[in-house]
Amino acid sequence: METFELNAQRRTEVGTSASRRLRRAGFVPAIMYGGDKEPLSLTLSHNELLKCLELEGFYSRILTVNIDNQPEKAVLKDLHRHPYRPVVLHLDLQRASETQKLHMRVPIHFINEDNCVGVKQGGGVVSHHLTDIEVSCLPQDLPEFIEVDLQEMNLNQIVHLSDLVLSEGVELVALIHKATEHNLPVVSVHLARGAKLEEEAQKSTEEKQQG
Repeated sequence: METFELNAQRRTEVGTSASRRLRRAGFVPAIMYGGDKEPLSLTLSHNELLKCLELEGFYSRILTVNIDNQPEKAVLKDLHRHPYRPVVLHLDLQRASETQKLHMRVPIHFINEDNCVGVKQGGGVVSHHLTDIEVSCLPQDLPEFIEVDLQEMNLNQIVHLSDLVLSEGVELVALIHKATEHNLPVVSVHLARGAKLEEEAQKSTEEKQQG
């Protein structure tokens, strides 16, 4: 599993003007909070951060943040980007405590889509309703991603949140209170719209002939 390290320095100057000066100098203002410690204002290299942000795992892994050469474990909680330029404006990091559960969004990986029964034999198409999902777990149980195998999915079948296979210690935030309305669809296999209309028209014709 790939690991991520960020180098950071403590930041004493805060405020809009100070943040603007940092960005002009090629740095990103950040804050680290959580755990049993006070929030800490930080400065990170913009170029180093951009390289990390290109990798999917950076968004859902435990990060090692070296603050003045002292390592802290944290996760990425929020990211503020410029609306149209490739510039990161601010970063929020949450300390990862071994005894406190995290709420993190992790990506969903769909596998065997090309071999899906409902596609190959039923002529259906796959619709992805979700691409990531929020989980609750201790840092050591945080999954890199959640995998959904589509190979045995049949036509008109839907995989819901409650159908996902989770590793031990991992819960889905949406289902913690067992509210059925939060059991959202993740992926489904269905006929394409044109094929469905054709099927309905044919069915209607057959019913008229029988009648």
